[in-house]
Parts: sequence; structure tokens; C-alpha cells
Amino acid sequence: MRAVAQRVSHARVRVAGAVVAEMHTGLLALVGVAREDDEQDARALAEKLVHLRVFADAQGAMNRSLVEIGGMLGVVSQFTLLGDCRKGRRPSFDAAAKPEHAEPLVALVAEHARSLGVTVVTGLFRADMDVELSNHGPVTLILDTARVI
Repeated sequence: MRAVAQRVSHARVRVAGAVVAEMHTGLLALVGVAREDDEQDARALAEKLVHLRVFADAQGAMNRSLVEIGGMLGVVSQFTLLGDCRKGRRPSFDAAAKPEHAEPLVALVAEHARSLGVTVVTGLFRADMDVELSNHGPVTLILDTARVI
């Protein structure tokens, strides 16, 4: 699984103009699922997101996690993170999982994060979403379970 995680002061997801998710301070994770990903990848990604130390401590150093600050996690599916742009001008999405494989894994990321004590909001799988966010810092990180997490 691949995720782009952004530290946010707030974020909102809209579908057809209606707000389907809204969050305050925390991490917004855009999540893509590869064909070979499984439940172990989903749980590992959730744990990494929940325990990633990217929030300031009393001295201003990035030493605190979502759990420690009581922050929220936004999980938004984004298959385009698996796009391969190395050849030509059109991305290839061959590495991306089919929706019936990807949807339960994205849901498991959210579910496992909740079980770890974090409030989670989600986008709508396969919807045309408008994602608004205020990237605080800015802090943006790329996580990939196929590499070192």
C-alpha cells in the first residue's frame, strides 16, 4: 500500500457538493492499494500512520504522534498513487488493485486505526471527491508498505 500523509490543521471531503468527512488537527492520508497488498499491509500502514511522530512537542520538535496529541486521521482512497508515469504521457495503473480487492483494504486501514484509539474519518470509495486541506508545516510524507515502513 502506498500513502501520502499530510499533517493538517483541518481537512474536508466533499462528494457532489456535500461534505462527507471533516476533521481538525491530524493526518490526512491518501491511500492507494497495489494488486499484491493484503490485510497485513493495511494493518502496518494504519499502525505507521497512528504512531508517526510528526507533531510538535513542548520544545517544537516533531516528537508526538496522533495518539499522543488526540489528533484525527482522514483516510481517502486514491488509486492514482499507483500510477506509473515512467513511459509516455499517460500513467499506467496496472499496479493498482481492482476495486473489489482495494476497498476492503482501505476500510481495514481506517478500522485498525480506530482500534488503536484514533478518531478516523473517510472519503467515499470510488467517488469523485473534492479534498480540501490546510497542510500544516507543511509536512508531507510518502509511506509504502512494499518498502521500509
